[in-house]
Amino acid sequence: MKTVWKISVATGVLAASLWAGSLLNVTADGASVGSQPGTADDPVVTKSYVDQQIQKALQGGGTAATQAPAATATPAATSAPVATTAPVQSGEAVEIVDVKPGQTLIAGAGAEFIVRAGKAVIYSQDSNGVADLTAGADLLNGTAAPSNHLLSFPRDGRGITVQEGQTLGLVVMVRGAYTLK
Repeated sequence: MKTVWKISVATGVLAASLWAGSLLNVTADGASVGSQPGTADDPVVTKSYVDQQIQKALQGGGTAATQAPAATATPAATSAPVATTAPVQSGEAVEIVDVKPGQTLIAGAGAEFIVRAGKAVIYSQDSNGVADLTAGADLLNGTAAPSNHLLSFPRDGRGITVQEGQTLGLVVMVRGAYTLK
């Protein structure tokens, strides 16, 4: 008789546990009915939702659309050096400049370069160098300029050139005034 009693009690405890668990589940579901995904009650938002809200804010803010700066013409290949100068603008955009072997990209005061492709060497008319802001170092004349480092040119007359022996040119991101010689 003791075995039947143990089975009956175990069955009763199991049934009571299932019933109590289902009551807790119904209570939890009832509390979360209002927090459907995509509503204001849902604390998690998607990137598309954020993008939509930003677009709405920008369109409703009365801001005028800005035009992209006009691209400068690429100089024709000649045997004589060709000088190109970009005007200094406030809030200026980054410009992509191709430097061919034998050419030197001279920065204006306050310009910034990032060498994206090719092997570059620092060019300076004096003993001072160029600030490598990424590495926190000063690169002197003739030093190799590392790729993908932000180079800052505090004064005119400093720049970069293609490393000796390189047949390919440089691709440089430029912000600020420059001269291509």
